[in-house]
Amino acid sequence: MSDPLSPPSGLLRPQSAWGWSVAFGLLLILLGAFAWFDVVATTLAGTVLIGAALLVGGALQVLHALLDRDWAVHLLHLMAGVLYGIGGLVIMLEPIQGSVVLTLILAGVLIAGGAFRMVIAVRHWHLGGAGLLLIGGFVSLGVGVGLYLTLPWSGLWVLGTLIAVELIVHGAAWFEFGLALRRMGRD
Repeated sequence: MSDPLSPPSGLLRPQSAWGWSVAFGLLLILLGAFAWFDVVATTLAGTVLIGAALLVGGALQVLHALLDRDWAVHLLHLMAGVLYGIGGLVIMLEPIQGSVVLTLILAGVLIAGGAFRMVIAVRHWHLGGAGLLLIGGFVSLGVGVGLYLTLPWSGLWVLGTLIAVELIVHGAAWFEFGLALRRMGRD
């Protein structure tokens, strides 16, 4: 029987040097720390970026709808693209209000997701892990309600904090991956 922690025999290992992964990880950690020092500015920058993505996505959808006029739902795609573009433009022009709206959407998703997980946990209590699922549902529900109750102020820091945490955790993963590559090279 093989060791479950050892890589499969036919698995190719990354060709880049381990140092690049470590350096990339450190860069992401530094960017995350930088973002954490001013989460409001990070929130506004992230909101503008989301607005720009919506604007570009809307423009591409309008272009696609105009190029494919024979499709039966051509007009719906055209209208959806225009709405995406308008929404993206509004978010870019009013990033503070946009960040509040994005936080409101996040709060709604957390509340709904937490409630669903709690229902699933109760319905499947006989299965393993239902207790943790129930606790996770309560946590999501609580975080969602907390974000909603603290609006509009939570809208100014939530997105920036999530971006900072994501950069730091992702950077730590790349850093560890690079160190694992270094250890593999010595074996």
